[in-house]
Amino acid sequence: MASRETGGAAVAPVRRASGVRMLHGSVLGLALVFSLVGVLLPGQRPEAFTLTPVAAGGIALLLVAAGQLARLRFRVGRGTVSVSWGEVAFILGFALVPPGWLPALTLAGVGGAWLFITWLNGQRVARAIAHLAASLSLGAAGATAVAYAITGPAAPIGSIRTQIGLIAGAVVYLTITVGLAVITLTVNRDAGSQDSATQITARALNAKLPMFAGNVLVGLSALFALVNGPLWLIAMPAVLWLLQRAYRQHLRADEERRVWEAFARATRTLGLATEDAVAAAGLRGALDVFGARRVEMQVTLSLGPDAREDRRYVQDAPQDPMPGAMPGPAITRAMTVGGTHVGDLTVWLTEPTMPATQDELAVSAYADALAGALHDAAAHERLALLDARVAYEGVHDPLTGLANRTALLADGDDLVKSLDRDRPVAVLLLDLNNFREVNGTLGYRAGDAVLRTVAERLADLAREGELIARLGDDEFAVLLPSLATLTDSSLPQRDVPNPLPQAVRRAREIIEAVSKPIDIDGVRLVTEVAVGVVVENAGCAELGELIRRASVALDQAKELNVAVAAYDSTRDATSTDHLSLPAELLDALTADDQLVLMLQPEVDLETGAPNGVEALIRWNHPRRGLLTPDSFVRTAENGGLLAPFTRYVLDRALSAAADWAAAGLDVPISVNVSSRSLLDPTFPAQVSEALRRHRIIPDQLVLEITESLAVSESGVVDEVLAALRELGVQLSVDDFGTGFSSLAFVTRVRVDELKVDRSFVQDMGESPIAAAIVRGAVELGARLGARVVAEGVETAEQRAALLALGCTSAQGYHFSRPLPADKIVHTLRQMTEAAPPRIVPLRVDGAS
Repeated sequence: MASRETGGAAVAPVRRASGVRMLHGSVLGLALVFSLVGVLLPGQRPEAFTLTPVAAGGIALLLVAAGQLARLRFRVGRGTVSVSWGEVAFILGFALVPPGWLPALTLAGVGGAWLFITWLNGQRVARAIAHLAASLSLGAAGATAVAYAITGPAAPIGSIRTQIGLIAGAVVYLTITVGLAVITLTVNRDAGSQDSATQITARALNAKLPMFAGNVLVGLSALFALVNGPLWLIAMPAVLWLLQRAYRQHLRADEERRVWEAFARATRTLGLATEDAVAAAGLRGALDVFGARRVEMQVTLSLGPDAREDRRYVQDAPQDPMPGAMPGPAITRAMTVGGTHVGDLTVWLTEPTMPATQDELAVSAYADALAGALHDAAAHERLALLDARVAYEGVHDPLTGLANRTALLADGDDLVKSLDRDRPVAVLLLDLNNFREVNGTLGYRAGDAVLRTVAERLADLAREGELIARLGDDEFAVLLPSLATLTDSSLPQRDVPNPLPQAVRRAREIIEAVSKPIDIDGVRLVTEVAVGVVVENAGCAELGELIRRASVALDQAKELNVAVAAYDSTRDATSTDHLSLPAELLDALTADDQLVLMLQPEVDLETGAPNGVEALIRWNHPRRGLLTPDSFVRTAENGGLLAPFTRYVLDRALSAAADWAAAGLDVPISVNVSSRSLLDPTFPAQVSEALRRHRIIPDQLVLEITESLAVSESGVVDEVLAALRELGVQLSVDDFGTGFSSLAFVTRVRVDELKVDRSFVQDMGESPIAAAIVRGAVELGARLGARVVAEGVETAEQRAALLALGCTSAQGYHFSRPLPADKIVHTLRQMTEAAPPRIVPLRVDGAS
């Protein structure tokens, strides 16, 4: 990876893997073994020249060294490969010396030549030289073995058999040396290389094959001239010079093609979104395109007033596994786009494999492409910064850094909706008293300083989960999502604890912190604060409405000249909820997502099996949040919406009952009916039609009625109830014991069920009177032949007490919370399967 620097180069060298050392050791060991075996078993060939063994060996050694000194290098991936006249040296050496000597002579000649080359270059790469010499020595060993196997000890030098043997040996020499070179490059390949082993092999063969063919032809021709006409050797230098130039031109053309292919591949990777990513890709691409030793990039393009200083990116290439690389020039080019200076690119080449002008043109083209990519990335980063700033300013107050009204309404609404609907939340609205005097006397700069100080103190005082915002001018808001409720001693013990005192206490803590003296331009100020407080359950009002109510409370505090005032709905003259609610309820009846049906199981107290389900309706009001029936049923009754509202609830409930009936669950559905529905003579017909439409058996519907004095004495009610009775619908008295005439009602109307009000159930453990009422209801139900259901059971102790009193059915959070329609079937099935079977004892006459 490219590493970014702020000082000098700091790219760590690539460590050689243990596999590289094993490869070098193996190749060198084999070469030494074959060289020793060849010297001990040299093999015999017909003498073609009258030379002493020492002279012939010396000439062969010089030929091997000369072939390496005249080598050409080409790049494969991020490494380099040398191609030499090794095949010529092998062919001539095979004719000069005993064949077994060639591996040793090749090892010595190649090693000596490369020691000389690296000495000229000032390099110290003994291990790489030993590996290269050993690789070529193994090539010579393999070539000698194949050639000797074909020619045998007696074939004349000029024979066709000898020429075929030498050609075959040269092919083996090529195969072994190229194969070892590819293996070496593959093992030394770094993670950023784009070339596979197959690609490396193809490129090596493409560069080597033309020179191989020429080398074999030159070697055979020279051998023929030495045997038959030495005068022909006079033309050999010119031939060698022309071939060397042809080879060089071939390699340069191939390198130029490789460079532009790598250039296209590298520039395709530059279209990234950040400067660091573009720089990293650009450095990797430059190393790949130019085979560079090192690439450095100095970026001066500014990203904005708060941007970083000039940035420097550097990456070094991994060490070339082949020795003898001549350090090439360092080329620096300016990176500009449309006259804008982006930075500078410097490329340190390994050795010039193309003419210098070609190198410079390629670096210039790459610098232009990199400049465009860096410029685009900078523009992208500036746009991202601008978007982030716009997004930040859209939800933050520019003066104080606090959330603004928009953020408070959005985040606060999400927070409140995430809470349990019965959880109390509070909004505190703060206003700085007489703040205009600060602006008028000390100036707006002093006023801004006061606002910033107040904001800092509010932020320091904030607890986890609280949201603080500046709504405008000198007005701040604090949302308290969590209130520890305090019990009001003036309330009866069984009433719900009141969270308002805790909210007021929190308001006074804030006032105390904000009102501490502030020093502004040498003037010591004390900021007076008024706070309006509103507390509401999370499911009963949206945040915007809470802020409005807190504003009403704040006006009350200012009017009464007090520090803290709580919201009082009786003083809220601007509330229009009672006027708009009928129209909103009418809209809810036609909407799909406002009126929500919840279903709560009724269970057998002994087994826990479900024996009924009560349908509960909730209104997900778009402005006021989740409302319970107490908030809107009276509106339906008084606003002429009772009939459509009742039909809506009945239809939804029977639809849910049809679902669990289809699932094989025999459980009745209970629906609350307003007592005013019993004044409608058409109500029984409406119920009958709903049952028919949903294919529900009438006795699977339980209508829960809250009796009242006016209704229970009406003759119309008797007719409606009789019609419902005739239809087969079950009747239940809801909230039994809390109405005007519970006993009178059940004596006039035959009922199937009595539902004991939750207030008696929750108090019966501590109140003997409540326990007596529950016991009386159970006994009355038994005498009337009606089942008794206890509402609001929340603890195991209450369940045990009800069982002790003889109550058989109950509902409440102890068994299950109200569930949406899509979950009730699964819950009913689970409760049914978990319940033990009820065993009814049988008595046989005469049994004892």
